[in-house]
Amino acid sequence: MTIRVLLADDQVLVRAGLKVLVDSAPDLTVVGEAATGHEAVALAKSARADVVLMDIRMPELDGLEATARIIADEDLAGVRVLVLTTFEIDDYVFQALRAGASGFLGKGAEPDALLDAIRVVARGEALLTPAATKELISRFLSQPDRAAPVPAPTSLSALTDREREIVALVATGLSNDEIGEQLGVSPLTAKTHVSRALLKLGARDRAQLVVLAYESGLVRPNTGQPTEE
Repeated sequence: MTIRVLLADDQVLVRAGLKVLVDSAPDLTVVGEAATGHEAVALAKSARADVVLMDIRMPELDGLEATARIIADEDLAGVRVLVLTTFEIDDYVFQALRAGASGFLGKGAEPDALLDAIRVVARGEALLTPAATKELISRFLSQPDRAAPVPAPTSLSALTDREREIVALVATGLSNDEIGEQLGVSPLTAKTHVSRALLKLGARDRAQLVVLAYESGLVRPNTGQPTEE
């Protein structure tokens, strides 16, 4: 299955370079280019994009607001947003998480890393490494005005003990393979538990599970470890 990618960046040369790179992968194809946030929102729907590569700083409507509008549109429920940022750890990343982005990547990343990032986000996984997850979420939760679009913490009661354990491990940035290895189950079993947790919590993707795990107190921000019951 080919992953349909929308490029949103106000710089023509940047979009041109990204298009050549993305189209070079046999499983990826560029279906549209947007120079403004308004164009990104409109094209996400008309071009039937799977993943939007979203720059932050764009005219008329910035990438953060464009991301929020895409996430809020029920007709775009299957669209994932991968934010491209100059600095991988900055305030824009917090805002991107609030807006509902599935991940972020620095513009200095290697070409192969960008292509892999698109695939990861398209699968509904959060593009957050364990180290970045711990620092980002810890700082994210310290923001007094945070308003992340995630389910209410009380909804954790809908999870089984195993699902709570799985969500806590997702919050540390582990993949399904790594979760399976740690718990002694197959990656498919781990994926099934993650899928059930997403469904029960009404979460859009793993990025929301990460934020929810910290906001609910399931995982300690300073350690990235599950809290004691």
